[in-house]
Amino acid sequence: MAQGSGGNVLAALASFFIPGLGQLLQGRPLIALLMFVLAGALWVILMGWVIHLWSIIDAARFEPGN
Repeated sequence: MAQGSGGNVLAALASFFIPGLGQLLQGRPLIALLMFVLAGALWVILMGWVIHLWSIIDAARFEPGN
């Protein structure tokens, strides 16, 4: 999947709903778990939106092999 491909758009949309889900769809389970846990922990202090946004952008810009 190249940046901007349909797969990355789908991954970004998935991460919009659940942080880390897009990374999981891309086959990156460790970063997916990290983003999910960090977003959940930071929502407690109302800062989870930072990780949530990072998750969406990361899924959209992912290029395999880099």
